[in-house]
Amino acid sequence: MQHKTRINTRIAASFLTRSFHPDETIAVVLRRVSPSIIAQRIVTLKRALQPRYLAWLAHENASGANIYVAANPLAPGSRKRTKESIAEVRHLYLDLDTDGDVKLAALRASKSVPIPTAIVTTSPGKYQVLWRVEGISFEQQEDLLKVLAFTFGGDPACTDLNRVLRLPGFLNQKYTPAPLVKVEYPSDSTCNSQDFQLADPEPNRELIRPLIDHANVPGKHSHSEQDWAWILGELAHGRDPVKLTRALAERRADKPNPAYYAQRTVDVASAWLWLREGVPMSDIVTMLQVRRRFQIPDKLCSARAHEIAFTAQRMIDRKKIA
Repeated sequence: MQHKTRINTRIAASFLTRSFHPDETIAVVLRRVSPSIIAQRIVTLKRALQPRYLAWLAHENASGANIYVAANPLAPGSRKRTKESIAEVRHLYLDLDTDGDVKLAALRASKSVPIPTAIVTTSPGKYQVLWRVEGISFEQQEDLLKVLAFTFGGDPACTDLNRVLRLPGFLNQKYTPAPLVKVEYPSDSTCNSQDFQLADPEPNRELIRPLIDHANVPGKHSHSEQDWAWILGELAHGRDPVKLTRALAERRADKPNPAYYAQRTVDVASAWLWLREGVPMSDIVTMLQVRRRFQIPDKLCSARAHEIAFTAQRMIDRKKIA
């Protein structure tokens, strides 16, 4: 009974109404941890909003089931939540499951993405960020989801177009006590692909051997990969990062924003090297802030330094896993 008094189906109904049209088909998923049971219901939004249906979801949630909804609507008549059954792309989303507060601050300060449509707090310090979009193809969505996850440190596994998200207003039964899943709506805007001005992620990918001399980079590597190898080598030999940033910006005048590209490449490479040398994360963040303090506003500089340090750490972690 205590759980039921905390569940708020009005929050759930408001979220669904903002996210879908009345006659659209949606997927609602109920998942129990112990015993492990997954139940999926394919219904119209109109039916999902009925008081009896919401009351049933609240009952299941109070008895231990987690409640999710698919981020994109399904084609009418669908029986399954497969990629082939998705009707259109409605949302881009980002799952910030570790160091969520720092990463969310970096995202809020970034000018490379629009203001999110919704920010769902799934538990303290963990967030699902959503942007309502239109005119984006399935291929564009999955590409953008991967770049968003890479840029802001989101969960790279949460980049499929038939992904489900926690439904606000219900309890997150993953934890004891179970926190209420909350939501805020920073914007009512609808975005398109041009609104996401994300940097080329290639320099951050550890695709080639580090510290390789740029003159020996095989011709099969892209320009961005060659930049990454060259910057790593120069930094490892003690070259001035500020001068390297200017040099790289001049070399890559073909980029939409050469200065930003150069700053990010140099700073991620610096953080990567410092981490390999055993420098504490807090010291790396401070050094990155000091380096750019006269070029970037204080609030953005701090958020950016944290995001870059965590990006470098993920690169190293992926290499260990591989």
